[in-house]
Amino acid sequence: LQDIRENAQGTIAKIIIGLLIVSLSIWGMDAIVGGFSGEPEVATVNGEDITEREFLRVVQIESQRRLSEMENPDPSLLDEDQVRQDVLDALIQQKVMTLNAEDQGLELSDADIDSLITQMPQFQVDGTFNRDRFVSAVRNMGMGVAEFRETMRKQYVVNQIRAGISQSGVVTDENVAQLLRIQNQTRNFRVTTLSADAVSDQVEVTDADVEAYYDENKEAFKLPESVDASYIVLSLAALAETIEISDEQLRDYYEQRASELMREERRASHILIEDGENAEETMATIQERLAGGESFAALAEEFSVDTVSAEQGGDLGFAERGVYDPAFEDALFALEEGEVSEPVSTSFGVHLIKLEDVQKTEAPPLAELEDQLRRELAQREATERFAEVRSELADLAYAADNLAGPAEELGLEVREKSGITRNGGDAPFDHAGLIRQLFSEDVLNEGFNTELIDVGDNMSVVARVGEYQEAQQQPLEDVAEEIRAALTRQKTREALNERADAIIADLESGKDIEELGLGEWQSYEEQPRSNPALGGAVMSQVFSLQRPGDGGNVYGSVVSDGSASIVALDAVNEGEVNRDGGEFRQLRGFLASLEGQREYQAYQQFLR
Repeated sequence: LQDIRENAQGTIAKIIIGLLIVSLSIWGMDAIVGGFSGEPEVATVNGEDITEREFLRVVQIESQRRLSEMENPDPSLLDEDQVRQDVLDALIQQKVMTLNAEDQGLELSDADIDSLITQMPQFQVDGTFNRDRFVSAVRNMGMGVAEFRETMRKQYVVNQIRAGISQSGVVTDENVAQLLRIQNQTRNFRVTTLSADAVSDQVEVTDADVEAYYDENKEAFKLPESVDASYIVLSLAALAETIEISDEQLRDYYEQRASELMREERRASHILIEDGENAEETMATIQERLAGGESFAALAEEFSVDTVSAEQGGDLGFAERGVYDPAFEDALFALEEGEVSEPVSTSFGVHLIKLEDVQKTEAPPLAELEDQLRRELAQREATERFAEVRSELADLAYAADNLAGPAEELGLEVREKSGITRNGGDAPFDHAGLIRQLFSEDVLNEGFNTELIDVGDNMSVVARVGEYQEAQQQPLEDVAEEIRAALTRQKTREALNERADAIIADLESGKDIEELGLGEWQSYEEQPRSNPALGGAVMSQVFSLQRPGDGGNVYGSVVSDGSASIVALDAVNEGEVNRDGGEFRQLRGFLASLEGQREYQAYQQFLR
């Protein structure tokens, strides 16, 4: 500070300060003038601006929406550029449609908007509009009330246009019927299979073939760039392991839990009647007869609709808490032994409950529960400390030029993982956000630690790059067998294709399958296209073949790595169509809706 003070008295320093003052004055005046001229825009649609403020607000709302849809929300997984592009496109489209609605004279009055808002269930309490809830919900959207009303005004009229066009889609009954005939079509066909062994003598892969393939596809045999990384994992489990529980804490916790660790079982009997019009009268009769000295068991046998327990005098046996309906349980555990409850309503009906007996088991000794209680205490303390330790680790890792210091200070372990590529690796490096950080410029080239990344529930990771390995060309000898296997599969398929084509040519010329030395045909009658029995590839081939002509067959083939299937199509059976059936109506509605959506999309594109 003293040096600055002394040097600031010089002529050069005064000139620099003068230039700064002039520059800042000009820039400041420009900002003021710009402020009077209006907000900056991100797009202009037919002379109407979409402002930067509006754009950024919608970007924030859309980002939050996409995060809420994630199973484990992680901002590092958001593609911010894509969000901004999607929002800009949506705002432009909305502006286009709003202007079109204005051109058509479509509008809502303030009274119309009031009516819509007061009917929206999210703004109601007990079925009545609540202004406080409305204002709170709108603010949570990042909007003001006036802005929300204007947004509703625009969206409603645009929705009127959308509904008008989308619901006007038309499809003819004959088109629906034709599609159903195709969909419900069945085919008669035969299949015979040719194994790879039949062409094995035609398949040969030489060393020259392997070398030529390697030379032509060298890029495919490069090991990708990778890094070796050190990292710290902070998790509830890891944090709990660092927490020591004293004997005094353990004894206090045991005493707190003693009452919970004691088991109490209660033996109940009940009389259950249906909750109908006569329930109150029936229950009064039962209570009156109980008061008159009749036994609970006899009345259970006579009145209870729980026939299983009624045979045992209403006896339900022993049970602890958590077994019965909450209302039944509350009543049972409030009774004294031999006492009968007032009527209790549950989803099963109305009960009278009698407590027959109580069994209590003392809590196990501390020595027997010591390990379990220590883990519970450590887990509880870890849960309370996790957020604090996470924040501390984030700060320490940000400031440190290694991970050893933060790990030692927090009692955590530095781990190592090698061979991590841009496609990730084993956990925790299967997390896209962590990989993006690891291969960022700051971490990969500048030697910084990553940010602390949440890779799961109550699990966070910070990492740094140790060694970087550039992409490397694998030598031929290391990949020769892999190439040989790939070429063998390729040549086998080619040979099978050639053999299948030759067989089909012979069959079309009139030769019989026995003459060609192929086995027998396997016949299939009236098979629908959805039949998975032969696999999707064969059925797809069967239903892609043209209809056979008079007295002839149409042939096709399906080739895989290990076999070829020859298909002979014998007949095509038209699908049934019931124009009065539900399937017909459902398909007609779907096609009309699809056509309406296409027309609306075309209308939007035309306007844009």
